[in-house]
Amino acid sequence: METLLILAHVEENGSLGRPALEALAAAEALGQALGAKPVVGLVGADPGAAAESIGSYGAARWLAAAGPEFAQPRYATDAQAAGALAKAAGATVVLAPATSRWSRSLAGAAQRAGGRADTHITALNVENGKLLATRWFYRQRIEATLTRAARPWFLTLEPGCWTPWSGAAAPVVLETVAVEAASRTQVLGKKAPQAGEQTIRPDAELLFVAGAGWTKKQPDGRVRLEEAAELILSFVRLTQCSLGSSKSLVDLSSEGETVLPFLTHMNQVGQTGSTPRHPKGLATCCHGEEPHTVGWRFIQQRRAVNLDPNCGWARGKADVLYVADAFEVMAKVNQLLSK
Repeated sequence: METLLILAHVEENGSLGRPALEALAAAEALGQALGAKPVVGLVGADPGAAAESIGSYGAARWLAAAGPEFAQPRYATDAQAAGALAKAAGATVVLAPATSRWSRSLAGAAQRAGGRADTHITALNVENGKLLATRWFYRQRIEATLTRAARPWFLTLEPGCWTPWSGAAAPVVLETVAVEAASRTQVLGKKAPQAGEQTIRPDAELLFVAGAGWTKKQPDGRVRLEEAAELILSFVRLTQCSLGSSKSLVDLSSEGETVLPFLTHMNQVGQTGSTPRHPKGLATCCHGEEPHTVGWRFIQQRRAVNLDPNCGWARGKADVLYVADAFEVMAKVNQLLSK
C-alpha cells in the first residue's frame, strides 16, 4: 500500500499559494483512489498558521520542517527538509507543486533518499492498484503515461491542472521534524532590475495575447504603435490579466523593426514549451504559428480577434473568433471596463 506525502512551502505572507492548494486537491483525489489518507508536510519559518488554514483537509498526519533557515528558498535546506519529511512520513510517493522552489530541490531529495523523481506531472490516475503519472514531452506535443517500481517516487505537479482545494480552517496537531539544515548559502535580500509595470501574472484568470498585427500597417495605411501600446497596457491594468505575445512579435526586435517596448521573450506563449493554463484567453492580431498555438491550446476558454476570417485561429485554435479590428474592439472594451 502506498503512503502519500504532500509537500508545500509557506509563502512570505504565511499562507499557502495556489499551486500548493492545487497539489493538495490532487493528493486528496489520489489518496481516495488508493485508499490512503495523505500526510501533509509543510516547510517554512513558522508553518502553524498555514497548517490551520487547511485544518479540515483530513490528513493522516501533519508534519513540519520549521525554523528561520526555511524562510527563504535554498537548494540545500529545501532538499534536506523534503528528505527528512519523506523519511518521517515513511512515504513511498511524494507530491509537490512544481514551483521554482520544489522544482529546484526535489530531484536532489529523491537522489539522497535513493528514489526517483519525475517533473511537470499533469494528471494522476490509478489502474489495477498501480499509480500512473501523465506528463508532456517534446514541447508539449507528445503525452506520456509513466509508472515506476522504484520508491520513494517524487513527483512535481504542474500548476493549473487541478482545481485548488478549499475548506474550512481548523486546529491541527503539527509534528515538528528535526532537520540537519546545513547550507553555505546566505540569503542577504532581494535585488531586482529596474523594470516597468508587471505584465506576467501566472495566476491571473485571463491571458491576453498580442500578435504581430499590432505593429503592422492598419487599414488607414498608418502604423499605430503608440496607440497599440496604450490600448494593450490599459487593458492589462484594468483587468489585471497576464500579457502574452506571439513568437513573431518578440522576434521583430532582432529584425530591426519597431516593436512594443514592454514585450520580451518572457511574454512569449509556447517559448521553450511553456504551457500557460489560465482559465480564459484572448488573442489579438495573431496568425497562429505552431509554437504559439501549442502553448495556447491548454487555455480552457479561447477567444480571438482578427480581421482575417481565414487566419490560423479560425482553424480550430479558438473557441470563438471575432472578425473585427482589434484597435476598435479593445478601445471599446477599455471604455466599458473604465466605467
